[in-house]
Amino acid sequence: MKNSVIVVGAGGAGLVAALSAHERGAKVTVITKEYPTRSQTCMAQGGINAALGNAGEDSVEAHIQNTLKSAHGMAKESAVEFLCQSAPEVLAWLDGIGVPFSRTKDGKIAQRKLGGASAARACYAQDYTGLKILHTLYDRCVAVGIEFLNERYLLDLLTHSDANKTYVSGVLVLNKRSGEAEVHEAQSVILATGGYSRVFHNHSTNSVASSGDGVAAAFRAGAVLSDLEFIQFHPTAMKNSSILISESARGAGGYLLNSKGERFTNELAPRDEVARAIHKEMLKGESVFLDIRHLGKEFIEHELPQEAKLAKLYEGVDPIRELIPIKPSAHYTMGGILVDADAQTNIAGLFAVGECANQRVHGANRLGGNSLLEVVVFGKKAGESAVRHIKESLPLVSALSKKEFWEAKIKEIKNYTNEINFYQAHQELGEIFYKNVGILREENSMQEAVAKVKEMRSTLSKMGVSDKAKEYNTNLTEFLEFANMLELGELILLCAIERKESRGAHFRADAPQSEARFEANSLIGRDMAVRYEN
Repeated sequence: MKNSVIVVGAGGAGLVAALSAHERGAKVTVITKEYPTRSQTCMAQGGINAALGNAGEDSVEAHIQNTLKSAHGMAKESAVEFLCQSAPEVLAWLDGIGVPFSRTKDGKIAQRKLGGASAARACYAQDYTGLKILHTLYDRCVAVGIEFLNERYLLDLLTHSDANKTYVSGVLVLNKRSGEAEVHEAQSVILATGGYSRVFHNHSTNSVASSGDGVAAAFRAGAVLSDLEFIQFHPTAMKNSSILISESARGAGGYLLNSKGERFTNELAPRDEVARAIHKEMLKGESVFLDIRHLGKEFIEHELPQEAKLAKLYEGVDPIRELIPIKPSAHYTMGGILVDADAQTNIAGLFAVGECANQRVHGANRLGGNSLLEVVVFGKKAGESAVRHIKESLPLVSALSKKEFWEAKIKEIKNYTNEINFYQAHQELGEIFYKNVGILREENSMQEAVAKVKEMRSTLSKMGVSDKAKEYNTNLTEFLEFANMLELGELILLCAIERKESRGAHFRADAPQSEARFEANSLIGRDMAVRYEN
């Protein structure tokens, strides 16, 4: 266990953190509930921001100001400055390890303009940017010998406390293959488990794995969560499937049209504004479409090949000749586990990075192209901080009681009755959240959602699993994911109800203006009380 770091999650943030810790001499183990190349990072299609100026004049200062403006007063300026100032160096590093970026005619990294940006700043690899970054990082991790434990579901964090502080000492996971609970000890743990927008079920662009497991586990361990109410809706998810059509399609010149064929908004405004404009059209009874036909067959096939394939596969339309029916869908969670500049939580030795964390760089509305940048910039920082903590950590302690608790809990869950189908309950939860906690919110409807979530939580013992097997029991892990989403769902609602204003992605129909007293981060801990901190 000497100099050991566990990284939970194998998306871009987790892999960068693992490489960073490995480079500093730590023994690193990456634990993931699926497989690294299936991580949500592969869905970040549009690009990664850096003020390189390869496609026209740009500056780091402009990047900083665009990010702060999009954040609606909710970002921490020092964190934003660090993010944007680090971007050129990060791009050089990614280029150096072999990410196959698209190129200009003179061989420079190609850049495109995304919503909210004052310049063409997003470096891209066709419309597969996140996927190609993810695969390159994974290849790098394998090449240097980092250990991967796949198909392990995070049950809880292992912690111990003295009179002054709580410390992390490892993780407890469920081996999905064997069905056994496993203890993995470490001096430092980095959570890179992604966001929680699958609480919206079929109204999310995210994979089914984005169930907030790391955020929920951190909360149970005593970590403070922050800004859970800020959930970004991507304007252009496909209508029937919620599969994402990248912002790169609008960045390339795509139009948004209503049923009458009218353009009704600035397609490159910040995402919260575009999503609300689309929602407004839908409330009028209009259907909304993305039109990229005028970009031409050659451009679409070369620059937007994934978007074309997805439209054909999931909507049955050929975007070279037809309109793509779209709707806004839950896409990115700006809030998460509160961390400081070193990616450290309030639990000693526990770090968080990527979408599960709140580094306070996105504020009330994330700027397109900044999520991939965040995972690399702060992934490096998290790995560095985790190794530095090893020297300060206490001896590891026995986790036997936690293991016995979860073994008994799993046995209990398998004995729950099946009076209520939790898959149907999750679908119902998603519909409630999309309607009551979505693009437009108001007090009464959110209180109705709170009552429903509490009712579901109180009847979990009637939502048993039909599969009693030990090995490969996906029915069990999906139940555990649903339980996490219910736990987080209540916390999201408490934060959204308490913020009695409109700001960025949080828009209250009954409080449509922003208020100075709410220009602060919401915090919530185990006492379930919402407070604010600048």
